[in-house]
Amino acid sequence: MDGPPENDVCSICHGPFHVPCQANCSHWFCASCILQVWDHGSALQACKCPLCRRLITLLVPSESASRLHQDPEVPEVLRKVEQYNRHFGQHANGLLQRMQDLPFLLRRLLRDMTDPQRSLPFVIRARVCLAVFLSGIYVLSPVDLIPEGFLGIIGLLDDLIITFICFLHVAALYRSFLLFRHGGS
Repeated sequence: MDGPPENDVCSICHGPFHVPCQANCSHWFCASCILQVWDHGSALQACKCPLCRRLITLLVPSESASRLHQDPEVPEVLRKVEQYNRHFGQHANGLLQRMQDLPFLLRRLLRDMTDPQRSLPFVIRARVCLAVFLSGIYVLSPVDLIPEGFLGIIGLLDDLIITFICFLHVAALYRSFLLFRHGGS
């Protein structure tokens, strides 16, 4: 699914989506609507999602939005989305923000990795596969920092930590790719 759900409408204008964008909280909006929310707030800080109140640090236009260039308004809206991403895309520095973005980023990454029609660069694919492979080897190997044989279930803690770090690394890698693609830098 590249765009918003079939029978869904923008929660801001309550109309059909015009240049649909997905925020890092996974909610869909018209690009112009969410940019108006940002314009009516402080231009110096990222806006909050009108539905869940999470800070929006990344807006990802749907693939179909970039194909609407015959409409004269679309390139201008996409330019403003890129500007927004350049200003606020690097602000997902805190661990809590990164953890909140994990489901959104991993779901999109999995979709991009499995769909042959998507243009995910080979270097990104290779780095993701390498990180997952190496963390999988660590989890499956009998060598552990905290051995399960002595500490039982607590011994799985290091495996969970390594897996979590792998997910954070892969999500940060994919986020930087999305910022490069939709941030214009």
